[in-house]
Amino acid sequence: MNGARMVVEFNAFEIFEIAEKIERNGAKFYRRAAELFDDSNTHKMFLQLAEWEKAHEQFFAGMRKDLFVQGPKLRTFETKNDVVFDAQSMAGLAVFGNRMDPAVELTGKESITDILKCAIEKEKDTIVFYTGLKDFVSAQAGKDKIDDIIKEEMHHVRILKESLELR
Repeated sequence: MNGARMVVEFNAFEIFEIAEKIERNGAKFYRRAAELFDDSNTHKMFLQLAEWEKAHEQFFAGMRKDLFVQGPKLRTFETKNDVVFDAQSMAGLAVFGNRMDPAVELTGKESITDILKCAIEKEKDTIVFYTGLKDFVSAQAGKDKIDDIIKEEMHHVRILKESLELR
């Protein structure tokens, strides 16, 4: 790189679409998990997680829509260092986004422990993705709101871990 600063632009619409897909797949995963268990508390927990993921999806859809209103300046992201990120690679970190359909992924043969462990890992990977995404979003474009979603995803991890500890 010879000391030159590399500028990489990201299409904000694509990145927010990836975030929407992550959340949409997360909601599908949790709805499918809820279908697999008759235990009322487990069923309710998974449905609540699905609702939260749906709200996150709507948030990112709103951010993407707001880009039209806020103008072209907010439609691309620029890295502030020499690290090159590819939006699809970043999304690959968040396994809710790029794996098979969560409704197919859960066959019904998994134990509750297996599903909880899987969900915890998916939530952690999602946090990694959003932490990386935050570096490309200005305060004006909603960086603080992404921080809020990261906190909510961390709360999901705590809920899942507490449920796992009860097993």
